[in-house]
Amino acid sequence: MTSRLVTTGFNTDTGVATLTFNRPEALNAINVPLAEAFLADVHELAEWSGLRCVVLTGAGRAFMAGGDVASMAGGPEQAREVVNALLDSLNPAILMLRDLNAPIVAGVRGFAAGAGLSLALGADLIISDANARFMVAYDGIGTVPDCGGTWFLNRRIGAGRASQLMLLGQTLTAREALDWGLINQVAPEGEFDDALTELARQVAKGPSRAYAAFRRLSDDAFGAALSGHLEAERQAFLKATGTRDFQEGVAAFLAKRPAQFRGQ
Repeated sequence: MTSRLVTTGFNTDTGVATLTFNRPEALNAINVPLAEAFLADVHELAEWSGLRCVVLTGAGRAFMAGGDVASMAGGPEQAREVVNALLDSLNPAILMLRDLNAPIVAGVRGFAAGAGLSLALGADLIISDANARFMVAYDGIGTVPDCGGTWFLNRRIGAGRASQLMLLGQTLTAREALDWGLINQVAPEGEFDDALTELARQVAKGPSRAYAAFRRLSDDAFGAALSGHLEAERQAFLKATGTRDFQEGVAAFLAKRPAQFRGQ
């Protein structure tokens, strides 16, 4: 199956399916059509037989540079409408991916920021190229992570480092992300595509259903269900759209200038 905004391939020999965010002219920033295409493709994946591994990656120079902030400009009502439309597709897609009987590998080239970081963290394993960069980014527009960002970050790197990324607006290099435990592997310069393919093939050779069961058990080990947490993130994001800081953050993002937050 192939759509304009998400392209999907399936290797019947290895059982590896690859979902590629395909909006490279915008660094794969996720807008409503892309989110809807992503959900539709994950729906189809769930019906495939012989699925052994799912690879998430992005076309062009980035995995995903966050949400399409420009679509959230125009006031709180516009922002809430866009956020709800995005999460109406993204939240069920995340839950459906995590429920597949196959492991998930994220291949990050370039930036994984905002929603892009959250979606990458939803994978079981993350491999990046040597020049990748990782950032929360939501602090820049005066709101909170969504797409499971707060849920996955705390589980991967702990509350202290998660707070460091959010409160200090820190960007991690690929090597720093590896050292922090945010990602699992950094491909040598110029070898990213081959390394991603090899990692997916290696994982696909294993007991896929056992890997999926391990993921579900790990998800439940901390007590808070992802489904409820996704909704809590949505409500916190929507509340933030009514603040002056959010409006300033969006305006600053579009003007490519530092935001002047007032705590209002």
